[in-house]
This record gives sequence, C-alpha cells and structure tokens, in this order.
Amino acid sequence: MVLMAVATIIWSFACLLSAPFPYAQRYWWTSRWNVFVIWTAKVICGIRYEIRGRENLPDAPVILLSKHQSAWETIFYVINMPRPLVFVFKKELTYIPFFGWGIALLRMIPIDRSKGRDAFSQVLEHGRRRLHDGQWIVMFPEGTRTRVGSQGKYKAGGSRLAVETNTLVVPVAMNSGEHWPKGTFVKRPGKIIVSIGKPISPEGLTPQELNERVENWIESEMRVISPDAYKNSAPRQAAGASADPAGLSK
Repeated sequence: MVLMAVATIIWSFACLLSAPFPYAQRYWWTSRWNVFVIWTAKVICGIRYEIRGRENLPDAPVILLSKHQSAWETIFYVINMPRPLVFVFKKELTYIPFFGWGIALLRMIPIDRSKGRDAFSQVLEHGRRRLHDGQWIVMFPEGTRTRVGSQGKYKAGGSRLAVETNTLVVPVAMNSGEHWPKGTFVKRPGKIIVSIGKPISPEGLTPQELNERVENWIESEMRVISPDAYKNSAPRQAAGASADPAGLSK
C-alpha cells in the first residue's frame, strides 16, 4: 500500500506531462501505473491471477459487465483487455488528489448520480462516442463492491446502454475479494480467477431481459470459481427491473 501510494503521486505528475501527447500514448503511459500495482501485488502480497475465456473477447465494440468485489479489477482490466477501456464512475473520483488527476486525462465517463434519469443520458451520449472510437466500456451492474459470497441487486444501466447502442455485452465473473478484500488494508496471497463469458447480443432483447442473462451467467459462474464462498447459496433468480431508472446508483 505504501508503494502504491508513492507510485500514485509520482505517476500523477508523469501523466500531467503526457497530456499533450496523442490519446493512445497518454493511455499507455497512464496504464503503466496499473502494471506496477498488479506486479507489486504479486511480488509482495502473493496475489496471482488466471484468466479463463479470453477467447470469448470479440474484435468488435463491447460493453463489459463485471462482478465487482474490490479495487483490484478496476486496476487489472485496464492492462488486460485488447482495447482501451472506458469506466463509468461517479465524478467525485476526479476530485481525489493525484489519482483523480490521472483518470481525468483519460476518456472515461464521469456521471453525476444526483441527476437521476439525466445521468443515463450522460452515459448514452458519451458511450456512443467512445464505442464509435473503438474503446470498450466497463460497468459494474451491482453498482458497488460486494462482499465475498454475496449477490447484489443488478442494475440495468449497462444492459440499457447495450440495447440503445446495439453493442455486444461480455459478462465477467471474478473473485478478487477473496484476496484483495473490500475496505481493508489486508491482502491475502492466492490466485484470483477472472472468467470471461461468451458475448451476448442485445438484438431482440429488452434491457431487463439482457440484464437477467448477464446476472444469471455471472452468478452461476461465481459458484464455479468460488465454490466454498457460495456452498450454502444457490444463484438468486434475476428479479424484475431496478427502481433506479438509470440503473447507475449504488
């Protein structure tokens, strides 16, 4: 954690220096921080990883809808996906000193969750542009990090974006919380499994139907990669539309 904090400060100034360069170069340079953090987590904390289903990633515009258990996956995905990524996140993160400066230089989609329905309009407007530019969008349907062995309520914002833009969805299950737990400095050695599902076409589906398919695949796969954490829990059947109209709130 000390090394990560120091690297964040150093990299933030390096990122500011890279601001005048073309976006591809700026993205690459900024993501070297991610490489460093994942590497130090492996060397110092013994956190390894295995990617399953990499062959399921298409050479096409994609919206990744992922399980979210820790900060680890937000760092990891940036350097392990074949195209530059766009995260949909609350705009308050850009106010964080050093870290926020770095992400502010990238083409992410910060949203104001207090805007309600207008928040999704922001996502749709920027999302169309990012997908057209060849970037991939990452969203976490549960909205926030969940504890190991739990299943949050899946919001339909990502699925709605996929339907509105006719973009393939790739579901991702992963168990990072077992080794990089939420809300603690403690890191546990072991292997994180990142399992990538087959693309799901939104054609002919409503956002809720697509969201249910994503939820059912992710939660079923979680019980494959983390059987002990879910040994007393069957996947909850995807239930109804979210009360959150934009599908973005925590």
